[in-house]
Amino acid sequence: MPKINDMKRILLFALLLVLLAACGCSHKTYVPQAPDYKDTMMWFTADNDAEGTGADIFYVVSTWEEDWQHEGTVCHYADVWNAEHRAHMAIEISRVAAYMAPGNRFYAPYYRHMTIDGWVTKDEELIQCRTRLSMADVCEAFDTFIARRDNRRPLMIAGFSQGGMAVVELLKHMDDEIYSRLAAAYVMGYKITPADTLCAHIHPAKGETDTGVAICYNTVKDVKYVQPVIAASCCAINPVNWHTDATPAILHDTITVTLDTAAHVLVVTGYSGSEYAPYRDFINVGDIHSCEPWLYSDCIRHNIEKRIASFKGLE
Repeated sequence: MPKINDMKRILLFALLLVLLAACGCSHKTYVPQAPDYKDTMMWFTADNDAEGTGADIFYVVSTWEEDWQHEGTVCHYADVWNAEHRAHMAIEISRVAAYMAPGNRFYAPYYRHMTIDGWVTKDEELIQCRTRLSMADVCEAFDTFIARRDNRRPLMIAGFSQGGMAVVELLKHMDDEIYSRLAAAYVMGYKITPADTLCAHIHPAKGETDTGVAICYNTVKDVKYVQPVIAASCCAINPVNWHTDATPAILHDTITVTLDTAAHVLVVTGYSGSEYAPYRDFINVGDIHSCEPWLYSDCIRHNIEKRIASFKGLE
């Protein structure tokens, strides 16, 4: 007889398939096998906190796959049981871990993220529909992680692009007890909407050391390049000077980063972002979406340390 947890997973998967079919997302499509987060193969982890004084960081990777075929049927999701798909996700995760993991314990699940083809449509309804499966995977991974962690430790969550969407959903998903241990949530390259802020756990950051807050930012060369499905946010903070006003900040001596307080995006000058090629006339076309985890990595690394210290000072 299946265990209760296995039965719950089966019922959840069946419910998701019904929901996807109801909104037209699963018509003649292949849905990969669900991840099993009890399996270590479903995780990228790094324990760099030998002294036990850091935080637990839960990171959600961005979009890496395009639509692909399974036995002649299209699939709109990454397959976590496919070694190549996991290897793609690990490229980003390992680079992020290089600056987030030192002094901390770092956990990142592989999940059935929606393929880039869904994002390229710029269709909010379709995106919300297809990502239900992706977000359900992330929430299940998070619950597995929470059940095993030492809840006395500070908690941080972070994600880029589709992973940033997942961070917003995790803030809604977590209960008050878990939220009470949250030092910060980093929403890199995704938006927080007015509707999102109705959640009692979503509080836009106001400065460099406030805790229990969401750090949200998107980067463009000009506000005319804002991609609404990604960056139409109601809040933002400058991760270089940690201001929420238009005070400009200098990054790497030559790059000026200024927060546009009307569009809630970072406008950069002195940086071309040329290493990020435009993709299907969707990203890196005036916006510099692909830079978000990397351009400000030193700023984020130092900020993680400061917010951990600030959180511990409140205990």
